[in-house]
Amino acid sequence: MTKEAPAVCTIADMNANPDDLLVLLEVSRSAKFTTAAQALGLNHTTVSRRIAALEKSLGGRVLARAAGGWELTELGERAVRVAEQVEEVLATLGPGGRAPDPITGVVRMTATDGFSAYIAAPAVARLRRAHPGLSVEVVTMTRRALQQRSGLDIEVVVGEPQVHRAEAVRLGEYVLGMYASRAYLAEHGTPGTVADLNGHPLVYFVDSMLQVDLLDAPRRLVPAMRDGLTSTNVFVHVEATRAGAGIGFLPCFMGDLHDDLVRLLPDQIAELLPYWMVLRPDSMRRPAVAAVVQALREQVTMHREKLLGRG
Repeated sequence: MTKEAPAVCTIADMNANPDDLLVLLEVSRSAKFTTAAQALGLNHTTVSRRIAALEKSLGGRVLARAAGGWELTELGERAVRVAEQVEEVLATLGPGGRAPDPITGVVRMTATDGFSAYIAAPAVARLRRAHPGLSVEVVTMTRRALQQRSGLDIEVVVGEPQVHRAEAVRLGEYVLGMYASRAYLAEHGTPGTVADLNGHPLVYFVDSMLQVDLLDAPRRLVPAMRDGLTSTNVFVHVEATRAGAGIGFLPCFMGDLHDDLVRLLPDQIAELLPYWMVLRPDSMRRPAVAAVVQALREQVTMHREKLLGRG
C-alpha cells in the first residue's frame, strides 16, 4: 500500500536545494521556462538544469507538458508548497530589519475587454500606487473558463463556470442594453417597441465565434434583427454604434459614458449577466494575487450602480 504524503511538507521533508525549489515556484507561476528565466535573471538552460536537478533529488517528475506550457505533477505541487515556505522566510529578511512588501511580483489574469478596461485597469493602478513592486499582466478575451490554466492566476468570465481543480467566485453583475447614436436615430427614427428593432442592423459579436452562450441575448430577444457590423471586440461595438453602423447591444457601463448614444427601450431590454472569477487553488496563497482579487472586488462594488445601468 502506498504511503500517503504528510499533509504539510517542510524543507526538512524534501532532500532538495532551496534555490531549485524557488526556480520551480517561478515556473509554476508562468508555466514557461523562458518567462521564469527572465523573472529570475537566469537563462533558459539554467532553469532547465535546475528543474532536472530538483527532479533527480526528489526522485520523480515535478512538471508535465500541458497545453500552452508546463503543469505541476502531484510531486511538483508538494514541492511548490515547500518553495512557498522558503519564499516567505526570505521575504522576512528585508533591509534595515524591515520586512519587504509581500505584494510584489507578476500576477497574470484574463478578462473581457470591457471589464479589463473599466474595472481591472483602475483597480490595479490604485493597488500599484501602494505596492510599486507589483506587476499585472491582463490578456483580454471573451471565452469560457479554461480547464487547464497553467501560468494563469485569475480569470474573469461571463456566466457561472464549470471548472475542475479551481475555485469559482461570483464577482458581480452587469447589464447590457440597446443603444443608438443620436445621428442614427435622427436619420432612421427611434424604435418605440421591441418589434420595431427588427428593421435595424445589429452591432454585436460575431455569432459564429461567440463562445459564451449567455451573450446570445440579442439573437434570442430580437431574432429578426440582421447583423450590420460584428466584431470580437466590445470597443468596436461601441465605436461602430457611435458612428451610426446600426443599433448596438452594449454593456451599459460603456454605453452610458457617451452623450451621443441613447439607450433604447430600457424597460423591455435589460440583460443582466454575472461576472465570475476563477482562481487556481495555489494562487490565493500568494499575497500579490490575493491583493489583486480584493482590489477587483472593491472596484466592482464601487461601480455597482454603473454596472447595472443606473449610473
